[in-house]
Amino acid sequence: MSQYSPLRLETFDLLRRASTATITTQLFQRGLRNVFLNGLAPLNPTHCQFVGEAVTLRNIPMREDLDTLDIFRDPENPQRKVVEMVGPGQVLVQDCRGDVRAASGGNILATRMRMRGVAGVVTDGAMRDSQDIAKQPFPVFIKGRSASLNLTVHHAVD
Repeated sequence: MSQYSPLRLETFDLLRRASTATITTQLFQRGLRNVFLNGLAPLNPTHCQFVGEAVTLRNIPMREDLDTLDIFRDPENPQRKVVEMVGPGQVLVQDCRGDVRAASGGNILATRMRMRGVAGVVTDGAMRDSQDIAKQPFPVFIKGRSASLNLTVHHAVD
């Protein structure tokens, strides 16, 4: 069980008015030191502010024995599951180990999450279809851009 309780709605309202620098300092004072991903940029600078509970997806290096196109037909695929699990007001945070050689998602998944009310996406990896995603009123922060699909580099696990 987590030692942290869910945030109250009033707290979300306060966070919306605070700067990232203020929030990271407050978290530091509470013992949370590694709370910021360096080198990320918004795809659409006019839609880059958001607050939400994080739902995470971790990627490990791809596996030649598992990562084929057939994986996309599997409803238990962790990437597909998290896109359907992340809810309104939540933020999908993807750990790609900082590797931008392949995308962690693209326009179809971003549009699906936006239509479901997801607050935003943050990845220390890359996204494909970045120009199309940037046209959406949807906050997406990335470290890089890549046309390669995730299976060439990443294996989603949890």
